[in-house]
Amino acid sequence: MTPAAILESALYVSDLAAAEDFYGQVLGLKLLRRQEGRHAFYRCGDGVLLLFIAEATRVPQPPDARLPVPPHGTTGQGHLCFAATAEEIAAWRERLERRGVVIEADFEWPGGGRSIYVRDPSGNSIEFAEPRIWG
Repeated sequence: MTPAAILESALYVSDLAAAEDFYGQVLGLKLLRRQEGRHAFYRCGDGVLLLFIAEATRVPQPPDARLPVPPHGTTGQGHLCFAATAEEIAAWRERLERRGVVIEADFEWPGGGRSIYVRDPSGNSIEFAEPRIWG
């Protein structure tokens, strides 16, 4: 037995308001829920992108918590890749540049497929790539 899909992915951010602007306004993801000073969750296709303030997620839940999620969190820059067709990548590049987002890299993989990379406001590496880069 193996997992069928990734249901949710998490990135840790330093400024929740800036992250919400980037993922909600620049990328156009739909906000599912938010908790001031802790997290914002976004729908992305069949999955969910979780944005957390790491320090807030390291606080253990009380024993009687309704949702006893164990502490977690990390420091440093993370990475996330959004699937996109070649045409969508060209459109993403144009949209991101119009919004003042710097394209850090744009290249064709040796086995085929294109990727572009940008940074979110917290320095996380965000990639848009053709799924065929994984064969």
